Formats: sequence, C-alpha cells, structure tokens
Amino acid sequence: MALPPPRRPDREGERLGVAYSLWLPEATLRGPPDHAPSARPVPSPPWPGMLILHGAGSRKENHADFARLCAAAGWAALAFDARGHGASDGEMTPAALDDAIAMARFLAGATGVDRGRIAVRGSSMGGFIALHAAALAPEIAGVIAICPAGEEHLSRGIRRGELEMRVGDETELEAWLLANDLREAVERIGRRPLILLHAEGDDQIPSDHSQELYAHAAEPRKLVLVPGGDHRSVQHDAELQGMALRWLERALDRSRAGSAQPPRR
Repeated sequence: MALPPPRRPDREGERLGVAYSLWLPEATLRGPPDHAPSARPVPSPPWPGMLILHGAGSRKENHADFARLCAAAGWAALAFDARGHGASDGEMTPAALDDAIAMARFLAGATGVDRGRIAVRGSSMGGFIALHAAALAPEIAGVIAICPAGEEHLSRGIRRGELEMRVGDETELEAWLLANDLREAVERIGRRPLILLHAEGDDQIPSDHSQELYAHAAEPRKLVLVPGGDHRSVQHDAELQGMALRWLERALDRSRAGSAQPPRR
C-alpha cells in the first residue's frame, strides 16, 4: 500500500525578499488508519510558535521534518531561507540577525499564534543566529540550539571558502562574526529556557563547544550530548526532536505559570 506524501506547508510565500513556509496545527493527531480511535485533539489556539533556522549551505526544505513534527504537536512552525540560500534574495551579511528577529515577529503576528510563546530552533549556523537573536529580542521566549557553530567556526569556514552560500562582503561578514561572542549572547538570554543538543562525534563543531555554552546559561537549561553521530545526525533524529520540543514546551509553561503568580509580600 502506497503511503501518502509528506504534508506540505499550509502557506508558502515571501516577505521582504525572504522565502518562507508556514505549518499550522491540524485538527487532530491521527495514528495509522486502523487505529483511528487513538486520535486526540490538538490544543486550540493560540498555539506556541517555532521559528526554524537552517545552517550554512542548507535551506528551509531540509528542516520540513521538524516543522511537521511541531505542527503535529500543536505548534505553528515557520521555516525560511536565510539570505544567500535557497529562494531568498540577496547574500549572507550581518543583516541575517535582523532577518531572524523580523521573521520571529512575523510568526508572532500570524492568526492563531500566541505571541507570548515564540521560540526559535537553529542548527549549526542557525544555532549561532538563534542564540544571538534571542539575546537581542526579549519576545523570543525560548531556544533549541543544535550543534551551534561559534563565531570562530563560521569565520574560519568563510575564510577557507568551505560554506556553501552566497556571501556579500567577506571581510565585513567575518568581522561581524568575530565581534559577536556566543557565550555573552547565552548569558544575555537570561532565564528563558535553553536546550542544547550536540553529537559527540561531530567533526565540524566539537561537542565541548555546547558544554561551554551550557556553563554560561541560566536555568532553565538542558544539555543533551549524543554518543557518536555527526554534524547533521541530531537535527534529523525524530526522538531527539520530540524530546527537545516537549522539554521546551514544559519549560515555557512553567515560566508562564511562575510569572502569573502574585508577588510575595
């Protein structure tokens, strides 16, 4: 029996030259056709929102698996092509950080989305941008960072021509990268939830980089080190994806409940 094709985004478009795909929660989560009684309702809106940032040389379609998982779990998910990648206009420049924050706000304004629960998930270069975006934009409520690249890793890749992306002024981009310390960004995120996932077998970004970032993070925080693997294995592991999403959702719920408590006298 032929399986149905993967679910497509509910909306695809372009905003200010940035190509994006948006997935929204479906009416129900269904099991196999012969297990229809196991269906359960997805939470009614407003839904939490997840902004998905890809790595250097990648594109939004490569992370559709995580977007579909988010939608099935009751999240709205927005993935976009960073400039210099995919169908987006322009080249990779320091404005990549502004684009990420703008797209987080775009997701927050979508119908049915809870603007108080906007999270960002980035892998590799996307992890670098996700952490810096959260440090600058307090409306980003939580972060999932997968094998996040540091400023040294990215600048070295640009200098050696190893990153498959359209780059503007390489000197300007490298200088911008080196001026933005990821450890300081993690500290500025403060008490917003942060989960870091890293494969110990990653030969591009050593896993001790995530350990160092974890040491600079405040609670609530979580570090998941996966034996073996490589630079791309964690971001497409369905079990780890689901675990990270559940942890973040619980942490956001606890943060909201805590902020709703009246101050102690």
